Formats: sequence, structure tokens, C-alpha cells
Amino acid sequence: MSKNNYKKGSGLAEILVAVFIFSIILGSLVEVASIYLAGSGESLKSTKGAYLAGEGIEAVKIIRDTGWGNITSFTDNTNYYLYFDTSSSTNNIWKATSTISLVDSIFTRTFKSNSVYRDINGRIVQSGGTLDLHTKKITVSISWKLKNATTTKLLSTYIADIL
Repeated sequence: MSKNNYKKGSGLAEILVAVFIFSIILGSLVEVASIYLAGSGESLKSTKGAYLAGEGIEAVKIIRDTGWGNITSFTDNTNYYLYFDTSSSTNNIWKATSTISLVDSIFTRTFKSNSVYRDINGRIVQSGGTLDLHTKKITVSISWKLKNATTTKLLSTYIADIL
């Protein structure tokens, strides 16, 4: 074999090695981009879930503002769903229902109301104490499916009869 033929063959081998290395780098970049896009979608859902939990707390406060009796009518530790009633053009208002409802066809938003008990110093206690008829603990839960699991965010606050 002459030196000339050997050089022609080695040039072809160098090109094949370069194409192989380039295809590995390109494949890696595509995989990294795919992982990034999947993660950003999950982050967006998590952010929206946090927003919906905060909105849920505000919705319960609006229900409270229409009358404390609306809050005291909720059974302790029972799931309720929030919806925005637009049936009347002048009285668009948040309401609670026991009927399951989804937000944006993805998120399930529920809230629970629980009685609050206070010690003799007026501090909230987990057990014992005296029932405070003018305060309720509200816990909003937002859940959604993420791959093969359910992700849930919780937000709790105390509301009081302010009127």
C-alpha cells in the first residue's frame, strides 16, 4: 500500500471520528434541553399552585366578610371547594361547595375549617383550652398530578370575626 492511499484513508477516519464526537455532543445538548424544559414546566405548576393557595385564603376571607355565619356553618375538618359565582352580574362572589371542582382542569383546591381553642392567657393551643367562637383555622390545599405522583401545597391561617 502506498503512502498516498494510507493518507486518504486516515482522513476519512478522522472525519468519521469528528462526526461521531459531534453527534454525541449534539445528543447531550438535546437531552439537557429536554430536562430543562420538563423542569421548567414543573416549576410553573408549583408557582401556580402557590398562587392558587393564596387566592384560596383570600376567597375564604371574602366569604367571611359576607357574614361570620358563612364560616361557622362549615363542618370542622371537612373538605370544601371554592368557586366564583358569576350567576348574577352585580354580585360576583366566592362561594364554597362540597362538589369537587378543578381549577384550570389540573389543580384541585380544597379548604378545611377548624375550631380554635385558647388557653387562659388567650394563646391558641392544639388541645385543651376554651373554644374561641370568633376565630377559625383555615387550611387551603392545592394538589395536582405530576408524572405518577400527586403534589400538594398547603397554606394555613387564622381568620377572625371582624365585623
